Amino acid sequence: MKIITRAVLLPAMIALAPVASAKEADRPMLIVAISVDQFSANVFAEYRQLYTQGMKRLTTDGVVFPSGYQSHAATETCPGHSTILTGSRPSRTGIVANNWIDLSLTRADKTIYCSEDASVPGSSSSDYVVSTALLKVPTLGDRMKAINPASRVVSVAGKDRAAVMMGGHNTDQIWYWGGKAYVTLANRNAPPPAAVTQINARVTALIAKPSKAALPAQCRSRSVAVPLGGGKQVGVLADRKAEDFRGFRAALDFDNATTDLALGLLKEMKLGQGSAPDVLSIGLSATDYVGHAFGTEGAEMCAQMAGLDANIARILAALDASGVPYAVALTADHGGHDLPERHDERGFADAQRVDPRLNSDAIGKGVAGELALKIEGPLLYSDGPFGDWYVSRAVPAEMKARVIALVQAKLLAHPQIAAAITAAELSRMPSPQAPVEEWSLAERARASFDPSRSGDIIVLLKPNVTPIADGTKGSVATHGSPWIYDRRVPILFYRPGHVGFEQPLGIETVDIMPTLAALIGLNVPAEEIDGRCLDLEAGAGDSCK
Repeated sequence: MKIITRAVLLPAMIALAPVASAKEADRPMLIVAISVDQFSANVFAEYRQLYTQGMKRLTTDGVVFPSGYQSHAATETCPGHSTILTGSRPSRTGIVANNWIDLSLTRADKTIYCSEDASVPGSSSSDYVVSTALLKVPTLGDRMKAINPASRVVSVAGKDRAAVMMGGHNTDQIWYWGGKAYVTLANRNAPPPAAVTQINARVTALIAKPSKAALPAQCRSRSVAVPLGGGKQVGVLADRKAEDFRGFRAALDFDNATTDLALGLLKEMKLGQGSAPDVLSIGLSATDYVGHAFGTEGAEMCAQMAGLDANIARILAALDASGVPYAVALTADHGGHDLPERHDERGFADAQRVDPRLNSDAIGKGVAGELALKIEGPLLYSDGPFGDWYVSRAVPAEMKARVIALVQAKLLAHPQIAAAITAAELSRMPSPQAPVEEWSLAERARASFDPSRSGDIIVLLKPNVTPIADGTKGSVATHGSPWIYDRRVPILFYRPGHVGFEQPLGIETVDIMPTLAALIGLNVPAEEIDGRCLDLEAGAGDSCK
């Protein structure tokens, strides 16, 4: 994997808001933003009663929004992370999916990965060049450094796209899992901090040895095997073999290492102890790998939630020990859906896997035949059975509308399709407004729509349709739908010494950045973002003023 970065220009309209002396004294010097990949509101609710450590502290003493929304339809890792610290939906960040198609590319691979710089020779969506180039807007850290370069921005994650989308364009330190070690961008020529060297050595030694599965007592009732065919099953926590790097990602050890690295940099860099506020973003990715590999309802996820609870406790303890005033926000990039085989066993027989014939190649060939179109290459391009579908540039201009209409009609005739919305239809729609939980499917798609990157047709599957045709090969479950199990995530805020409360009404993850910005006195022009500041004061005070 090649690694590089490229500078971008950021908006100049950023200013510090005047604050009263009392509020200034209460201002955090360190913002910590935690994203738990694939941490749905459903999983949060299921395990909330079992939390005894860090998550319990956040839910007992913090401000809890159990109905946060990744409001857009493309509930994938990259779009979700792009909303958390930018205050903007994917329609504004430009991160419309993990991968999208660019038919103008001269390279054979027309797929663009969300954290690559496709202008670099040799880059591809699989052998990509890590970059911030595709993120169109500034993050909280970018805005902080634009006001005061003394602010430091540190981003640590289990995935490059999580680190890039939360850290932004001007990170002081950015580290993410590169497959066998934590790596950074190629332009970072300075020696790595000692914490990085130490954690990488520790992880190398850990993976070299087999790991014995340890199932917490509260998870034993969830240890029930679900057969998938071909000898494959999930639901029973298994040991990890030596040198199993892929299995390491779906184990608690992965989040432990990411947490260790974040805490090592916190201490080594003395974050929060400078003349300006700092920001530390932490992307805990193991929950997502567990969800994909085993589903969301088995012993594997239960053990992962116990580990998450312990890691959040370690983060809070380290922040307390640092002695700096801090604020924490915790959320997720998207939710997740359990595998249909377990749904079927538990009373949801309508849960199903996607029809393998529902793909852009098959439908494109059918449409080309009906219209007697003879073009070189595929008629349709997509990255899967749902999301953005693109019409070939080889289609004559006078035929394109007819092709789109016929493709849309064929899709809507399929029993697993909920909607097929054209780019023309979305272009005519305004950005959706609150309440987010009441948005139509078209409004959800509009929040993900960027006319320069989105497809000619956006395809949305019906509820409980898993877009993985065969669960015996690779992932068994996934996310990415416009439905509540993928859109709804918890959003938690915590400030030591402040009274917590719970607000069940729906908010968006784009509200997180302006809320945190207000705590440090950073004014963010409303016209530059989609989110709004949330008042975190339980009483008459207002943290947004």
